[in-house]
Amino acid sequence: MWKNDFQIILELMHMVNKTLEKTPPHGGDVYHLARTLGLELSELLDFSANINPLGFPPGIPGAIQEALPEIVHYPDRRCLELRQDLAAYHDLDPGQILVGNGSTELIYLAARALKPQKALIVAPAFSEYEHALNAAGVPVEYQITTEAQNFTLEGPLDPQGADLVFLAQPASPSGVLLRPELLLEVAARLDVAGVMLLLDEAFVDFVEEASFKTHLAQFPRVLILRSFTKFFAIPGMRLGYLLAAPESISRLGALQEPWSVNTLAQAMGRTCLEDREYMARSRALIREEKEFLFQGLASLPGLKTFPSEVNYLLVKLARPDFTAAALRQALLPHRVVIRDASNFRGLDERFIRVAVRSRGENQRLLEALREVLK
Repeated sequence: MWKNDFQIILELMHMVNKTLEKTPPHGGDVYHLARTLGLELSELLDFSANINPLGFPPGIPGAIQEALPEIVHYPDRRCLELRQDLAAYHDLDPGQILVGNGSTELIYLAARALKPQKALIVAPAFSEYEHALNAAGVPVEYQITTEAQNFTLEGPLDPQGADLVFLAQPASPSGVLLRPELLLEVAARLDVAGVMLLLDEAFVDFVEEASFKTHLAQFPRVLILRSFTKFFAIPGMRLGYLLAAPESISRLGALQEPWSVNTLAQAMGRTCLEDREYMARSRALIREEKEFLFQGLASLPGLKTFPSEVNYLLVKLARPDFTAAALRQALLPHRVVIRDASNFRGLDERFIRVAVRSRGENQRLLEALREVLK
């Protein structure tokens, strides 16, 4: 039965191959993929988007129900209650926080509001940095990290004449944390040079102790980007925020579109911050499952897996008969979706990225890979 089912999907894949995006700009484009393959969304197991396998906190449905009567009003454009909760959570002041419709909105907002003459991106990196800067008409330079560095900044950063630098902590797509002393050195040198640093901490919730937030008062030119998407598993609600000096928050807030964060998203964000037990369970699960998946991938011939501190693993294909796009497509009959990482600047067609999910799901990925790589 399963072989016949797989054969049907394989034939379908050949029929729709021209319409499939071989290298989607992001992971998580499962709606398009399911429609193209003629499958229900629930039939796909998505390892391309790095979302907490526990799902959203259990208090979310109640928060939605409680906030539902308020949707007859415009949302609080200042997100005051959520900012107050975030300030308490991070031990900061509400004036140091700007909430947005996902961290991507804030990336584009920063590119517009800061008006840099030139920007530098430490790559490989999230593609929306480049897209946002291009949309704002800002010239871009790159500092490319290498495989020998685990695709992570390990030494001095040269801004190359830029007045805005994009840097991820932990690095994406490698998942490696920058050394704290190096990050302090980078921030200090950029501050002396009058350069703004946008530090993307979208995944740091999994290793909260590594956040640079405790140094904000020392570095007024640093902006820290945070997200509810990955750790709290609510990408469909679009909720993110910036931590920065009050002057920077005011500057960006003045150009932010009004009412960009809806009432239900604000209520959900507040609920997420209350559930410390969920946070502890999430971190423990990721530590355990990341090690299981890392060892499983390392046992497969022709794969090189890079170490990671968060909920995804970067993998290099060491076999000449497979590219990332080919492997991604070969896994689709198993209804497993991985991230083709070849469109990260500094990577090539040999790199994939996979999310860390639950034990049963991770086993299913490993079994599918064993079958495909035989």
